[in-house]
Order: sequence, then structure tokens, then C-alpha cells
Amino acid sequence: MVEFLKKNVWNILFFGFVLFLFTPAGLPVRATLIKGVSMITTRIFSLEIDKEDQVHLDNNDWELMSLDGQMVNLSSFAGQVVVVNLWATWCPPCVAEMPGFQDLFDAYGDKVVFLFITNDDRERVQNFIQDKGYRLPVYYQASRAPLELSSNSLPTTYIIGKDGSIVTNKSGAADWNSGKVRRLLDKLLQ
Repeated sequence: MVEFLKKNVWNILFFGFVLFLFTPAGLPVRATLIKGVSMITTRIFSLEIDKEDQVHLDNNDWELMSLDGQMVNLSSFAGQVVVVNLWATWCPPCVAEMPGFQDLFDAYGDKVVFLFITNDDRERVQNFIQDKGYRLPVYYQASRAPLELSSNSLPTTYIIGKDGSIVTNKSGAADWNSGKVRRLLDKLLQ
């Protein structure tokens, strides 16, 4: 047995690493790796859609229910800058970008509307938010999302300008607390 272990130590370590990485126990490791990559890509690529390619949100009637059962409608935020993030607790890229979102929310939560929308199990979401110490406004869909805000990818983030134009439509993780995002929000708030 000892001889077998000596001959196969690298194979055993590699298999163990792969097994760990692709199981729930490896979620924090995957999230950390994704966070590093997203910070780099956010600096390289623009998150803002070119003006001529921006889509206007024509139907903003979207009922949402908060974790504590309060109903809101996206239409009540017309004329404001809105950040919509579709996410789940089991999604490593979603988990990776949450600390940045918390920092952005801390800085802009009184000027920008943040809507973190999930379909994840309510108790799991509450535990996740509490365990991480997040104070993000989490919602569940109570009606179908407008077509312009529908996505099959997690995470997906939209930033909607005061005029109802979708200026950001980003699937995948990003560094949402970057200077680039802050400059975009500042521009939209003017």
C-alpha cells in the first residue's frame, strides 16, 4: 500500500484537488478564483453599452417581494438609477461578486436603487446573507420579469439609467465596486 501511495501521490493529490474544487466544499475556492479573474476583466472591458445599442425598458411592471414579505414594483423606481442583479447562493460567480456589491451598496445605496433578485430557497438565502453580514436588498419575483431583464445566466446584472435605458447588461462576474462602475453611476446620477 505504501508503495502504491508513493507511486501515485501526484495523481491522488490532483484527484483530491479536482474533487474538492467541484464539490460544495470548494465553493469558496472557486469564488475566490472567479473574483480575481473578474477584477482583471472589469478593468479591461467596458461594462457600458454603446449609446446606439442601448435598449429602453418599455415595460417596467415587475412585482418583487422582499425577504421580509414587502411587495415592490420596478415601475415605482422610474426616473431613478437602478441596479438589478440576478443571483443565487449556489453560483460561484455570484458569490464572488457579492463583497464588491456590498461595498458599492454601502457607497451608493442612498442614491441608487439596488435589487438583488433570486429564486433560491428563502431560508438558504437568509442564512447566506446573515452569515456573510450582507445588508443587500434581496427580492423574489412575484411576476414575470420584463423581456429586456430576462436572462438564463447567473449572475446577470443590469444598470438602468433615469430615462429607462439599460446601460449595462453583464452576464458573468464583474468587479462591481471598481472605479469604472462608480464613474458610470456618477455619470448616470447627474
